[in-house]
Amino acid sequence: MKKRLPVLLLALVMVFSISIAAFGCDKVESMDAVSGGKVLRIRCWNDEFQSRFRSFYPDVNSEKSGEGVDYLTDGTKIEWVIVANQNNAYQIALDTALKAQDEKKREDRVDMFLIEADYASKYVDSEYSLDIKKDVGLTDNLLKDQYEYTQTIVTDKNNKLKATSWQAAPGLYAYRRDIAKEVFETDDPDVIQEKVSDWVKFEETAATMKENGYYMLSGFDDSFRVFSNNMTGKWVKDDNKTINEDAAINNWIKQTKDFSEKGYNNGTTLWDENWQKGQGPEGKVFGYFYSTWGINFTLLGNSLADKNKPEEEGNGLYGKWAVCPGPQAYYWGGTWLCAAAGTDNVTLIRDIMYHLTCNKDTMKAITADVKIQDFTNNKAAMAELAVGYESAFLGGQNHIQMFLEAADKIDMSNISPYDQGCNEKIQGAMADYFKGTISLDKAWANFYTNIKETYPQLQKAS
Repeated sequence: MKKRLPVLLLALVMVFSISIAAFGCDKVESMDAVSGGKVLRIRCWNDEFQSRFRSFYPDVNSEKSGEGVDYLTDGTKIEWVIVANQNNAYQIALDTALKAQDEKKREDRVDMFLIEADYASKYVDSEYSLDIKKDVGLTDNLLKDQYEYTQTIVTDKNNKLKATSWQAAPGLYAYRRDIAKEVFETDDPDVIQEKVSDWVKFEETAATMKENGYYMLSGFDDSFRVFSNNMTGKWVKDDNKTINEDAAINNWIKQTKDFSEKGYNNGTTLWDENWQKGQGPEGKVFGYFYSTWGINFTLLGNSLADKNKPEEEGNGLYGKWAVCPGPQAYYWGGTWLCAAAGTDNVTLIRDIMYHLTCNKDTMKAITADVKIQDFTNNKAAMAELAVGYESAFLGGQNHIQMFLEAADKIDMSNISPYDQGCNEKIQGAMADYFKGTISLDKAWANFYTNIKETYPQLQKAS
């Protein structure tokens, strides 16, 4: 026997259906909790998404919004809970909040939370994230222009899509045009790519750079993501307890030790002061592996002689960098939006996800923004923008077209829930080996000791 819907619920369903039609999308399979709460609580680890939300979500009441909180034009309060990623702090705080969802009033629950690639599968394969198609209402039609790898990484074991992203983060090799001209008499990206197109050529070019007084890379961690993204297996085997010492990781260790001993790198650690200085006017580093966000945010800022002056040619190395694909396709980073199970704001979450991860005009606007230029997760938008695109920072190069080609080559088959911890701990453990203060066996032993602090169940393969 069919039951009639209450009048209010029926009205809400009709409104939601009209909203879907306005977006030109497909029928929603099912929808729960369509009534909206007056507080939308979002958990994240920095203010990047907050800035995207404030700049590009159309219903923000900018006059009423302030630090740590935003308001929509209908009065809904957007509450941001930001916990830094370091030492697993963000995940610990998020896990605590999600486990307590059922015990809290609806207005006090987590509504949305953000995840990174290194630990995406942990939340994707959990009960705490909603199916963004069946539960939230995004459709195949709306999602069709997103890069496949950005969906693969957040698809659970039952083939449910559990998150969506505005960002794609394929990586390239960024190099100094002025150094290239000095050493090779050309800065042409096609010519430089030939010199770094595989690891053998990359190492040969490193030797040439050394002979001319330059470093091929800054330090120990610069090539790590290229190797780790091309592992043949997962960091942890399917038994969820045995660590895989993959050949790609061992190749990174071997190459980095060789580069360190031969002076092909500057002995820095990722993000440290000397690592950043190497990207500036006094730097002697030929190139850095960077993904989309790194070029526009980190490299550009570090390249300037005076950060208080305009970002333009003449200010440090602005305009003196270029990019090429490098030895292997890889990605580095990326942020995904999850809808939290138990939220009472599904309709609003769907609208935010639509506008900030599916809407082609929004995706183009984010990339075209002079201060952002983030490569966004929409093939059609990026293809349109790539026509005739020029980056002043990269000396007029069309790197958007290069990112378009790189993104389609990314393989996500090797991700695991333990990636963040394993990636961080292996880089930390090997640093003293690269410096020559401990043996390789001791470095591996330190890795296994340190990894158990984060994941006590993990063990070395027998």
